[in-house]
Amino acid sequence: MKIEDVMNICVVGAGNMGHQIAVCCALAGYKVICTDISQEMLNKAEGFAKSYLPERVVKGKLTQEQADNALANLRFTPSLEEAAGEADFVIEAAVEKMDIKRKLFADLDRIAPSHAILATNSSYIVSSQVADATKRPDKICNMHFFNPALVMKLVEVVQGPHTSTETAQITMDLSAKLGKIAVWLKKEIYGFLVNRILSALAQEALFLADMGIATPQEIDLAVTNALGHPMGPFRLMDLTGIDLSYYSAMERYQTSRDPKDKPSPLVVEKYTKGEWGKKTKKGYYTYE
Repeated sequence: MKIEDVMNICVVGAGNMGHQIAVCCALAGYKVICTDISQEMLNKAEGFAKSYLPERVVKGKLTQEQADNALANLRFTPSLEEAAGEADFVIEAAVEKMDIKRKLFADLDRIAPSHAILATNSSYIVSSQVADATKRPDKICNMHFFNPALVMKLVEVVQGPHTSTETAQITMDLSAKLGKIAVWLKKEIYGFLVNRILSALAQEALFLADMGIATPQEIDLAVTNALGHPMGPFRLMDLTGIDLSYYSAMERYQTSRDPKDKPSPLVVEKYTKGEWGKKTKKGYYTYE
């Protein structure tokens, strides 16, 4: 298969990442079906597309024709069979839980055409942990977008030991077609490139906050004003979701059984309270 053979894309998951990836693919001219088990999430995703695209026209970022074509390219359905049945490329953007991802990939392997590439957008779970749930491990890889996917340019393409060079190359090519800048990791490593660097920063920031040395807001001020980062680690956690930080840390701890990999007490507190960041209107900051 070559990039020219990719015409139909399935996006699994209509959350913050999934619905933006779906719109991104539709804007690039692909026929896209976004699916989710939650009809509420699908309704929100469709509402986002129907408001975002006209707003871009008003701002002069898109022509009316581009917006109309993208909307025409985009469909939403709760049926995985309908979404993946004719897909050439699948991007899984479901919750960061191993059991859910493994079942999804087993289902996708059964439903999607045999030539289809199945990529996971997971930010931490490497594709070798789901590849053996399928009969096409050579067509499984990581295609990791950054939040917000419509804005952030980078995509990390991770080639596991099971992933064929053809699969990795097509994923790189697709990233370019979507207007992204892709980096090709030739080996799997936990956290990939960017999140390993961010994780080291976030762990130290959480340690300082947990110890009462400074507040999350003060730490963010220090990072933005001294290091020149566009946002501090706590503001970033609010954006990506504190629930994601919790799930990722728990997955890591369940694998390593190393107490230092447990989620920070501050993350556990926020997760337990349902204060997951921007998506719940409250995290380390409050959002109107």
